[in-house]
Amino acid sequence: MRQAQHLSLAALALSLTPTFAVAERNLVPTLDRSIDVCPDRPAEPVWMQEIPLRQAFQRVLVQDIYRAQNLERVVETGSCHCATRFPSWDAAEAVFRERHASDERWEMLQASDAYNRRANAARPEAQAICDAAGNW
Repeated sequence: MRQAQHLSLAALALSLTPTFAVAERNLVPTLDRSIDVCPDRPAEPVWMQEIPLRQAFQRVLVQDIYRAQNLERVVETGSCHCATRFPSWDAAEAVFRERHASDERWEMLQASDAYNRRANAARPEAQAICDAAGNW
């Protein structure tokens, strides 16, 4: 009797395996982004979108500056309005051009790390503010 139960469980497991395998193979990745929060956020500047792959670290640095500035602004103002959380890219671009545009690649990578640390430090408090506003 016990052997029959084990065989039944084994048969059930084997019969489900192809279903799971097919389900996993049917996943289709997409690049379409559906934005639920602040859908009217400004697009990245064109020059960032068109940057050559070998210089992608510059784009990443501007993105990191933008993220840190915006999370810190949410915390400073205590507000998570869309204009506060996702303003134009002008301020981040200005910081990049004034402080980092002439840096070497390794210096930009270090700067990205520093901006990520700033953003990560501000994130919990910013998230709490934005969660309360229904804007996270």
